[in-house]
Amino acid sequence: MREIIHIFHTNDLHSHFTYWKRSQSFIQMQRKILSERGETSFLVDLGDHLDRSNLYTEATLGKGNIEMLNEAEYDVVTIGNNEGITLPYDVLYHLYDEAQFEVIVGNLYSQYGENPGWMKPYTILTTKHGTKIAVIAATAEFELFYKELGWEVTNPRAELIKLAFELKKQADILICLSHLGITEDELLAQECPIIDVIFGSHTHHVFEHGHVENNVLLTGGGKFGQYTGQLTMEYDHSTRSLIEKSDRLHENALLPEVENEEKWLSHLQIEAKSILEKPIFTLTKTFNKEWFHRSQLSDLFAECMHDYTNADCVMFNAGIFVEPLRRGLISTYDIHKILPHPINICVVHITGNELKEIFIQSENEEWPRLELKGLGFRGIIFGKILNYGVKITKQRELYINGELMEPEKVYRLATLDLFTFGYFFPSFKYAKKQYFLPEFIRDVFKSYCMKKFQ
Repeated sequence: MREIIHIFHTNDLHSHFTYWKRSQSFIQMQRKILSERGETSFLVDLGDHLDRSNLYTEATLGKGNIEMLNEAEYDVVTIGNNEGITLPYDVLYHLYDEAQFEVIVGNLYSQYGENPGWMKPYTILTTKHGTKIAVIAATAEFELFYKELGWEVTNPRAELIKLAFELKKQADILICLSHLGITEDELLAQECPIIDVIFGSHTHHVFEHGHVENNVLLTGGGKFGQYTGQLTMEYDHSTRSLIEKSDRLHENALLPEVENEEKWLSHLQIEAKSILEKPIFTLTKTFNKEWFHRSQLSDLFAECMHDYTNADCVMFNAGIFVEPLRRGLISTYDIHKILPHPINICVVHITGNELKEIFIQSENEEWPRLELKGLGFRGIIFGKILNYGVKITKQRELYINGELMEPEKVYRLATLDLFTFGYFFPSFKYAKKQYFLPEFIRDVFKSYCMKKFQ
């Protein structure tokens, strides 16, 4: 007997709910049709379903996302870095308490004792005809962030390979939910070809019909709810082998609209605002924002960062301010609209010579108009990099808080974590760093303003 099995998959939604209703309506309709044909189907999500740049996700701290997954009748999900490193320890520990699906992640452990009850290293799904599908999963290894938040994250590939060999004898088909990115997926396929399918995410890559690597089928479904993926497998019970596997992407924007779709989206915003709009302080003037030079808002934010870290100097990009800070009653809702980014403050320890080099690099004329996507940045354009506490003379002498820089002295530079990932300043990646977690920049800014303007 040959059995047809389907697995629908979503990834990297990042709380972009525009097409959520129509995607789930499509999946439910297809699953019903397949069930009537006697074909088993499952539904999985590969992580980064939530993103705290979204007001509804922020207001519910991700619990609203879990309700959506429950309502959509997901079978298995794994967690991405947005679930893993943008929530305080206790919030993540209890995030999936009400989940009606399996949560699989094989490389994450609590530093304080037992893992939460919902966190499992694998699961085994069974089809209508008894075919067993082992599901393993892992999330990206953001070691420093996880450590600061109370978690230990281990090498994902090593964990997955170990699990794969343990489970291969227990299951007919072996699949992996990967929130690791395309490069890691390809390496995993090369090192562990006993995995039949690796569902890919994190790097937002797109494989319209899948991609075969070392006889392992890799998938990639983009980001922000662009696509719904559908894997189809044919399993031969007589030979106990998988004889066919293919994947396709359905473009969600082209799916039929669902009744009251816009009303549902509006309701999310209304609910979020009702939770976040309680006034927390009052301003007698507006603090303007600018993209290409300092502003009243950037001056205030620099004060805040210095107060929070007591660093020697401060550096950030002007584009982080999405809106000005307007006069009147200010709520958490207002602060979130100004600073929606899931970005943390980091203090980098560097010598005077290194600081001078960084200052010169930061004057790059191409960066201010860069339309940055990712690294936690949720603004429009990057904006000019602003330096506070640092000045350079026409003679190229660097002064830090009015004193001539000492070349070998180690200074503390307060900046944003997005600068430490190596894209803008490669040297930061290897410098001594202190990340301030779990508070985002908006949390730190809100606390400072509440103190300053009480």
